[in-house]
Amino acid sequence: MAQRRTSFGDRARYWFDSTLARGASALVGWMALLCLAVVVPASAVVVWTDPHAPRSLPDRLAQVWHLTGETLRLGGATGTPLRVTMSVLLALVALLYVSTLVGLITTALTERLTALRRGRSTVLEQGHVVVLGWSEQVFTVVGELVAANANQRRAAVVVLADRDKTAMEEALGTKVGPVGRTRLICRSGPTTDPAVLTLTSPATAGVVLVLPRDEPDADAEVVKTLLALRAALAGTQSRPPVVAAVRDDRYRLAACLAAGPGGVVLESDTVTARLIVQAARRPGLSLVHRELLDFAGDEFYLVGEASLAGRTFGEALLSYPTSSVVGLVRGDTPLLAPPPHTTITADDLLIVVSRDDDTAWPGPCGQWVEKAVTVSGPPTPARPERVLVLGWNRRAPLMVDQLRRRALPGSVVDVVADRGEETARQVRESGSRHGPGPVLTLHPGDVTRPETLERLDVHSYDSVIVLGQDPAPGQPEDHPDNRTLVTLLLLRRLEETTGRELPVVTELVDDRNRALAPISPGADVIISGKLIGLLMAQISQNRHLAAVFEELFSADGTGIRLRPAGDYVLPGCETAFATVVAAARERGECAIGYRSRDEASAGPGHGVRINPPKAERRRWTDGDEVVVVGRD
Repeated sequence: MAQRRTSFGDRARYWFDSTLARGASALVGWMALLCLAVVVPASAVVVWTDPHAPRSLPDRLAQVWHLTGETLRLGGATGTPLRVTMSVLLALVALLYVSTLVGLITTALTERLTALRRGRSTVLEQGHVVVLGWSEQVFTVVGELVAANANQRRAAVVVLADRDKTAMEEALGTKVGPVGRTRLICRSGPTTDPAVLTLTSPATAGVVLVLPRDEPDADAEVVKTLLALRAALAGTQSRPPVVAAVRDDRYRLAACLAAGPGGVVLESDTVTARLIVQAARRPGLSLVHRELLDFAGDEFYLVGEASLAGRTFGEALLSYPTSSVVGLVRGDTPLLAPPPHTTITADDLLIVVSRDDDTAWPGPCGQWVEKAVTVSGPPTPARPERVLVLGWNRRAPLMVDQLRRRALPGSVVDVVADRGEETARQVRESGSRHGPGPVLTLHPGDVTRPETLERLDVHSYDSVIVLGQDPAPGQPEDHPDNRTLVTLLLLRRLEETTGRELPVVTELVDDRNRALAPISPGADVIISGKLIGLLMAQISQNRHLAAVFEELFSADGTGIRLRPAGDYVLPGCETAFATVVAAARERGECAIGYRSRDEASAGPGHGVRINPPKAERRRWTDGDEVVVVGRD
């Protein structure tokens, strides 16, 4: 069979491609030919159409060459061949010099811009906040720092992570939003390399925050980052305060040693487990925690007041019209809700809940107290509790431990989870710890199947805790939320079928799934990453608050409680909040707010009011609750 002849166009294209493959010299040659092919004919047309052009052909050709030379910057000199050749040679040398100079400048600028884009330049700031690591917590931390720095002129937050600088800036810009006066600076590189850490100028920073990554080995990297930070600060006199977080308490000692004497290390799993159990025992408590931890509302401050020296703590409770006193800091030890007869010394600092650090001003409040409407009887007695846990993860044993600590005889904890050797072993171990406690029972079943929940008398429980499974290796960290959302849908269907609301406490991993959860707006939702991020942001502004939060969120210490309002004032009576504060003082507690039953379903606070003015009057009902700091 005869072969098809190759067309002239294909052969010409192949020859052209082959010449280009020879490199830059061939490309320059083709560019020269192309320019001459355009410039020479155009110059000839210009010369021949010029009425003042020379009449002789040699003069016209010389004029064409001169115009071509000016256009292509080739000198354009006419005369003998040697003169023309030298003119072209000088023009080529000048062109080569200029081109090389432009290329060098362009290359240098490109490398500099690339380095800036990669975030490899050193930050020159003073008193800035350094955030090391990248996780879902970074958006909460940066957002809270921006809110805290809203009234400061020169504030900077530097984020260092092993990610693309542009991608970090875009993600922070999208999720955090406008940063106001705060300058947000991103640098790219591994946080475990001391040489890279120097890019953030940690020696001149006001505080350094170390975030755990959303991966199973996050705690080990936190320890390595703290060691790298210590190496980067070696030889420097100033060492900024360090706030870090680990998941597993087995890494806390190592992290504390690496962070140094002034470091603060939080156990995220332990704190999350404690707050979930507290919210399960008193629905709505998570809303109070959120109000106290974010910078959008009232938060904790340490203030000194010389005029209260020598007076009792009970007097201080009614000495701030627009702030709520909750304790003292004596030395480095916080004393939350100390006995009212405790004498305040000149060196003591008051722990107050206030709008800002400059809004805690003293003033008399006793004139608003109406003793006639206070209740002096015993508080509402506690009773055995029935708790249903749907799902199981690494924090579940910690929650069971918290439930056991204060459970009354006759309490029950039922766990529904997929049968597995590891889960069954953990449940058995949790049921055998710390001696007597609630009866712990494992019911095998898939919490995402309707028949599993239908065979349970869900409404007989005082609280229902919904947990997501730990992600398997290789799965994204937000994978557990998918099963949690399905379980919440099934619980919602049970509520609609029976017409009775369930006291559900939900643990989510991703804050974005909060809007997807099929629960009531005021329901308790604990988002561990956001919670720890809020804590770290608060402590970064005042590291002395670390001991305060440790006591507030401890299992057996003085914490935040929700009590029936009928334990403090007569239901149906209208009185000022100062009366509630005085009634709580008689019980050794510090009242800092309330939750209105009538507004529980309305946003954004869902009835929670923290730090109301002492003079604020309202009618108290049976369903209202008082937020206090005290012991059970």
